[in-house]
Amino acid sequence: MHGSQKRASGDPYFAHPIEVAGILTDYRLDAATIVTALLHDVIEDTDVTRAEIDRLFGEEVGELVEGVTKLSRLESTADYKRQAENLRKFILAVSKDVRVLLVKLADRLHNMRTLHFIKNAAKRERIARETLDIYAPLARSIGCHRICSELEELAFSHLNPVARDAITRRLDTLRADQGKAVALASEEIAEQLGTAGIPARVVGREKNAYSIWRKLQRKSIGFAQLSDIYAFRVIVGDEDDCYRALGIIHRAWPSVPERFKDFISTPKRNNYRSIHTTVVGPKAMRIEMQIRTEAMDRVAEQGVAAHWRYKNQTYAFDPEAAAEAGGSDPLVNLRQLVQVLEQGGDAEDLLEHAKLEMFLDQVFVFTPKGKLVSLPTGAMPLDFAYAVHSDVGDTCLGVKINGELRPLRTVLANGDVVEVVRGAKPSVPSDWRSLTVTGRARSAVKRHIRHSEREEFLRLGKASLEQTFERAGKARAEVSLRPAQDRFAAASEAELYQAVGRGRISPSQVLEAVFPGLAETDKQAAAARRRIDDGQAQVYVRGGGVTAGVSLHLSACCSPMPGDRIVGIATGAKAVAVHTIDCAQLAKFEDREELWRNLQWTAEAERNTLSDARLHATVRDAPGVMGQACTIIGEAGANITAVNMRHRHSDFFDVDFDLEVKDARHLTHIAAALRACPSVETVERAQG
Repeated sequence: MHGSQKRASGDPYFAHPIEVAGILTDYRLDAATIVTALLHDVIEDTDVTRAEIDRLFGEEVGELVEGVTKLSRLESTADYKRQAENLRKFILAVSKDVRVLLVKLADRLHNMRTLHFIKNAAKRERIARETLDIYAPLARSIGCHRICSELEELAFSHLNPVARDAITRRLDTLRADQGKAVALASEEIAEQLGTAGIPARVVGREKNAYSIWRKLQRKSIGFAQLSDIYAFRVIVGDEDDCYRALGIIHRAWPSVPERFKDFISTPKRNNYRSIHTTVVGPKAMRIEMQIRTEAMDRVAEQGVAAHWRYKNQTYAFDPEAAAEAGGSDPLVNLRQLVQVLEQGGDAEDLLEHAKLEMFLDQVFVFTPKGKLVSLPTGAMPLDFAYAVHSDVGDTCLGVKINGELRPLRTVLANGDVVEVVRGAKPSVPSDWRSLTVTGRARSAVKRHIRHSEREEFLRLGKASLEQTFERAGKARAEVSLRPAQDRFAAASEAELYQAVGRGRISPSQVLEAVFPGLAETDKQAAAARRRIDDGQAQVYVRGGGVTAGVSLHLSACCSPMPGDRIVGIATGAKAVAVHTIDCAQLAKFEDREELWRNLQWTAEAERNTLSDARLHATVRDAPGVMGQACTIIGEAGANITAVNMRHRHSDFFDVDFDLEVKDARHLTHIAAALRACPSVETVERAQG
């Protein structure tokens, strides 16, 4: 069906699904997964339908192919909110069947291997960033270290090639200097274990460039200070041999304090199990040791894919075998992300919280009954409370750590016994956001804050409307708000109240929508205002030198109006020109102090006058834009006396609005309202 389609590399398109299937056969997955890998692009890129796949290959394969297809269709945008929505749908899909994720990871891995063929640099960067932010952490969360590592390295090479090249050069130099010493150390470790009767396979491994880069950034240290660039994997027969090997290694070489971790007794959330220790080994080298069995090593590399086996005449994932290997549900991390999704919130919050869940390392604490709870490093009691249950977090008042009352800002340490002190009803203060690090806890806290804010704005809006209706002589309870809901596109009265409470709609606008006639009094009051001109200026301006018989002239160069700071310049024995304090013409009179007059507006001027003003705006050339601008000006209570369009270009044009306004503050509010319109680029008050 892919026929003559080509990839960016020029290869036939069908080479891509074959490569994806090949990646998954290396993990010995079941037939349905391999077939899905071969077919994963046919619905999206050809005329094949889901019904045809069901008929030829069965409903199981059809469902998997459709799941991967839906996810692929959502990836073609760089928009941040869309990316977050993609992640939401992606996690919900793969939490039901992990095979969708495995096929998608293999698909992304092959696409990353061929990313350099894409000529568009921005597209390459978007795909690499999405890989580093979403797909590599998802691979790590289900334990697929090999895929995660390669995705990180490939993305790193596109996002920061300079840093990667620098680290690679340092590794090449280090390899030349210490290569022989590493080989000798490997032989000596195997010899020590063999002498003690523990058969072991010792493998030296070099930390990859991206892992080194992350550690350099996270710990703010130099390359020379890293102690685990080289590590040795000691693979032994069974779990008992792991601890015996640890004892022999610690007797042979001094261990480095605080560098020991036992992930066998307390596995990581992705089922990773191993003992980590650092010793000062042969040739005084600091060596990190990872001691594990063959089964643990397979799970560490392949994660959830390591537990595919025959059972009941079918070949599929075996959760019982995974449990027997000492692990937990391999999808527990994805299900925790699903719980984050259930808290709601906007797309940016979701993306932030999901990344938090996927990236952080772990600390292990206990409930009073001895149940083990794994949390990210740096977690605090609220994170623990929400990890136990959302109701426990919502009703948390305080915490006891190891039997003692402690502040909620206390950072939990490995082995702490944590008891939550609960109240009778939910109470989530806004400052709790700073007392959490997990995505689940943060999203729950934000959900409560959003809920409480909605209730507060609803009460505020309702009270404001009731007061406005009462001043107008109307009883709010006796009228329907349906006209206002329709006008402002509010789905319910509660939504209308919230909009009023948040200041998005004014109470007078709602009153106008319900009782249009009541606004006439405001219009009449506006009409009763007197326009300021030179004839009335004497009434509204006072100050030094302005006495009976002195005529005032409002200068055309700066068009002063009530609310502006003003000064006067004497233009004759009985004449004064009024200027705004920032008028460019005043520079001519800097050395003529005898001409300057200190002026100010009277209170009457700011209450009962109208002034002419002009706003110069640059707006997008699109249908309806002028209507939007005129509506905004009208809703702000100004009268448009003239509109002049000029300098029209292909995308923008300039327009002058001549207005009647109450004062300078009124004009500033109108300009601000216009600037808030997406179609208006700039708005400035015109002088003169």
